[in-house]
Amino acid sequence: MPVKFDDDVKKRLKRIEGQVRGVLKMMEEDEACKDVVSQLAAVRSAVDKTIAYVVATNLEKNILEEKAGKNSSKLVKDAVELFIKSK
Repeated sequence: MPVKFDDDVKKRLKRIEGQVRGVLKMMEEDEACKDVVSQLAAVRSAVDKTIAYVVATNLEKNILEEKAGKNSSKLVKDAVELFIKSK
């Protein structure tokens, strides 16, 4: 079933988009490699946090819809596998 993403996750992605544009500008301006890499690491961290947020939000929604029934352990397992696959 499709997931409806809330405004928070969209704001996070827009912020990441701005970070990536900033990195591109740094590259165009021949900034130091260590500074570019530092900003790329910040982008990666922001993406990782966004992935975790999306997985956790989806898991919470699915468990609540299941009313913590017998499928909840499968839902948790699926969420963990999805998170691991994203790494």
